Amino acid sequence: MKNKLESIILQKKKEVELLHQYIAQHQNHPIAQILQGNLQLKPTANFKKNLKLPYIAIIAEIKRKSPSKGMIAEITDPVFLAKRYISAGANALSILTDTQFFGGYLTDLTKVANFVNTQSIPILRKDFMIDPIQIAEAAVAGASAVLCIVSVLGKKTKSMLEFAHSINMNALVEIHDINELKIALDSGADIIGINNRNLNTFRVDTHCALELSEKIPNTIIKVAESGITEPRLVQQYAEAGFDAVLIGEALVKSDEPAKFIKECRHEK
Repeated sequence: MKNKLESIILQKKKEVELLHQYIAQHQNHPIAQILQGNLQLKPTANFKKNLKLPYIAIIAEIKRKSPSKGMIAEITDPVFLAKRYISAGANALSILTDTQFFGGYLTDLTKVANFVNTQSIPILRKDFMIDPIQIAEAAVAGASAVLCIVSVLGKKTKSMLEFAHSINMNALVEIHDINELKIALDSGADIIGINNRNLNTFRVDTHCALELSEKIPNTIIKVAESGITEPRLVQQYAEAGFDAVLIGEALVKSDEPAKFIKECRHEK
């Protein structure tokens, strides 16, 4: 019996195959031009720069559902939610673009990107990236950064990271244990996210990020992810030297995201 992650990756392989087939028949498409090295998109807001601040940065996530929680929120207008996050003080946005398991759409990212172009707020495409074509697709949609999950990519992390950097995109390299950290460091990751959630079981342990953070060099931007449900956790991560936190469910469900983010702020 497949675990959740295996099922997700199987679906991603199908999606990537269909995308390759489409692009092969449309060689003038911007994705094809990027892959051939013939197109350089105009720069978007710098994801890495927006995480290196005098206080802990907030990456606010747009997420409708997850395999572990089911439906989290009915989001009919992602741009409206993005506006709320930005006015609340978010430093970056994370947008789930997986449809089958997380209820997201690439069009969510495109719509939000069209709005934030004037706001200097970077967007992370959060999906299960397994092929450079998805990174090119993210760039065309308006993302500033992509998620590269070491437990999914393994030694392929390095080549995916290099491709992202080659087209002026940042990559948030996600890890969950010490072995994955070694791969991330060997791959040249400059932004590392520690996921408190085990992607094989989808269980959360908020101490995971704290335990691994001290093993990451200070020259690398550190991001804590998953299970961050209250401001006191954000303050713990700030005190432990994290540069940023990624918050999804707690913000999506909050009636007062500005109040939540204000309570999270803590001078490092």
